[in-house]
Amino acid sequence: MKVSNSGPKSGAIGGTATAGVASAEAAKVTRSGTGAAKSVGSEALSSSAKVDVSPRAQEMKRVKEMATPGDGIDEAKVARLQALIDKGQYKVDARAIADKLVDEQMKMNE
Repeated sequence: MKVSNSGPKSGAIGGTATAGVASAEAAKVTRSGTGAAKSVGSEALSSSAKVDVSPRAQEMKRVKEMATPGDGIDEAKVARLQALIDKGQYKVDARAIADKLVDEQMKMNE
């Protein structure tokens, strides 16, 4: 089966009958998972599909990746800090936190 964008074929009313058959056949082939359908579909998509992602969306993706917990969690450190918090012995250095917040804000404004 060959699908083209050359317009309606003669004998089809407005091209809808041929287009309907073609799309139904394509759906059947795609659902069946044959390699030919996948390669034809990917060729069609790669030649005509283009997505532009805004800088804002790119930034949101980066922030989401940074906020998502990773496998780099130091379980021993977490347990040590949790024990200090539970005992009431964890001391917060407000000056150090404020300095870091200011530094991060300055980096974002650059």
